[in-house]
Amino acid sequence: MKNEKSFKNRVNELVAQIPKGKVMTYGQIAALCGRPRAARMVGGIAHHGDTGLPWHRIVKKDGGLAEGYPGGTQGHRAALEVEGVKFTDSGRIADMHKRLWQGSL
Repeated sequence: MKNEKSFKNRVNELVAQIPKGKVMTYGQIAALCGRPRAARMVGGIAHHGDTGLPWHRIVKKDGGLAEGYPGGTQGHRAALEVEGVKFTDSGRIADMHKRLWQGSL
């Protein structure tokens, strides 16, 4: 359990650093936190995590949005649009390469 807590703490620390208008993927966060195959765990941490962190800045690797976000994908999109993020007609981030933040711990 100690390992799980330290992973969760690393995820929280990294998410707290994501700048406004930038995004990271679940898998990217998992890898940077030491568990490259734990993208779903990052999603679980986000779903039940500290509401003061910018969880809306975490997206799927294809620029898609999380169905489990409060308000569903439309709520997720609205939170990112406030920060200037643009979307394609199919609902994915239009300029993913520009918006992707390469953070580190």
